[in-house]
Amino acid sequence: MRRTAPQPLGASVRALRAEVAPTTLLAAVQECWEEALGERIAAEARPVREREGTVTVECRAATWAQELDLLQTELLERLNAALGAPRVERLRFLVGDGSG
Repeated sequence: MRRTAPQPLGASVRALRAEVAPTTLLAAVQECWEEALGERIAAEARPVREREGTVTVECRAATWAQELDLLQTELLERLNAALGAPRVERLRFLVGDGSG
């Protein structure tokens, strides 16, 4: 019986990750949100809904909703880069009650 050389773990991890990758745009956005936009924004705002390329983001305060809306172009670029394709067309910010 001939033994094969050990295979790099990275290939197996990539294959597994592809199998369990989120199937909806909202799930994909939620998965990469903090990495793409940073810990501070993720602590104050979270994606809660998606419809036809528009992701609704619930913010803790009106000031955050307004500030993030002003930064929308930059945030979209960063988010779509993290997604690997221009999948999000628009971000809609609102003040949430925490219920999602």
